[in-house]
Amino acid sequence: MGHEVVAEVWRGDFLESVHHGTVVATDSSGWPVVSVGRPGDVAFPRSSNKPLQALAMLRSGLELDGSLLALACASHSGEDFHVRGALQILAAAGLTEDALQCTPDLPLGEEARAQHLALGLSPAPKYMNCSGKHAAMLATCVVNGWSVDDYLSPSHPLQVATRATIEDVAGEPVAQVGVDGCGAPIFAISLTGLARAFGRLAAAAPGTLEHRVASAMNAYPEWVGGTGRDVTLLMSSLPGVIAKDGAEGVYAVGLPSGEGVALKIADGSSRARAVVVVAVLRRLGVDVSSVEGLATVPVLGHGRAVGAVRPSLALAS
Repeated sequence: MGHEVVAEVWRGDFLESVHHGTVVATDSSGWPVVSVGRPGDVAFPRSSNKPLQALAMLRSGLELDGSLLALACASHSGEDFHVRGALQILAAAGLTEDALQCTPDLPLGEEARAQHLALGLSPAPKYMNCSGKHAAMLATCVVNGWSVDDYLSPSHPLQVATRATIEDVAGEPVAQVGVDGCGAPIFAISLTGLARAFGRLAAAAPGTLEHRVASAMNAYPEWVGGTGRDVTLLMSSLPGVIAKDGAEGVYAVGLPSGEGVALKIADGSSRARAVVVVAVLRRLGVDVSSVEGLATVPVLGHGRAVGAVRPSLALAS
């Protein structure tokens, strides 16, 4: 991808480092109105795909709503309520945690991970940040009478339906298929397509499945992320906004106006993601005063803030 500088790392008055990336914002028609880099190039959206995957499950007949639907869209922190929710989805489908094929892991959240280790617990699929999505995938298979043994195969009916849904809401064909960190297929689209898809979900009419996904994320942001997570703060502070972080520096946001934002930090780090998102939202005219704490990230020296990560001048202006 043709990345440009989107964030700067200042230590005092010295520019120490930069983050390159690609950023796009689309209007309600899906047309790019802010563009940095080459957002038409394709990328793996990673976990930013999860709301689109959840939509595919609903289109395939899954009956899930509220907090558990939000959990299906989540890269959760592995807090107790997240784990209980994933097991609840499985139990309603007549399954146990043994059916989960996501990677055994420790909780993603720092506090939850520390508590987990203090109790001497081991990594397990149910603690993995994608367990809500996998539980919902398995439940979708049960509803349709599909095999639960090979639900991660790209040729499985569930994944075929997922690919078709992503292509529909993104308005473009999937360019590449890979394997995500959790073992599920991951479908590459352009960042423009990802932004377009999120704008469509956030602005969908009441009564539609797209609106159902967005409403669940809006109502239960802590189930999409977790305590103290920036994605949780964005959705709880900005009415009608949906947001989803992804690995390798990806982030996507949908606004109730139908505008969408998608970005990828080139080095794959998460440090600058929220900084860039807030800068783009400000450029779109969104009142970001309630999330001003995400607009910069402190750079520490001897335990105190001596600088900041902030958006590049080109992006901020």
